[in-house]
Amino acid sequence: MIDNFSIALSHGLLLLAFWLLTRREDLDREPPPEPDAEPQGFGAARRKHANRKGAPTDA
Repeated sequence: MIDNFSIALSHGLLLLAFWLLTRREDLDREPPPEPDAEPQGFGAARRKHANRKGAPTDA
C-alpha cells in the first residue's frame, strides 16, 4: 500500500511540475543576441586583410 502511494504521489508531482512549466509564457521566447562590434576568428582576419588593400568588405 505504501509503495503504490509513494509512486502515485511522486508521479503526480512530476505531472504537476510538467503541466505548470508548459503553461509558462516565456518558455520558447528568448531575446536575440546582440551583434558583435568586431568579428572574431576567420572573419576578423579577412576583414583586416581587405582593409589593408583598400578593398570593400563583405559587411
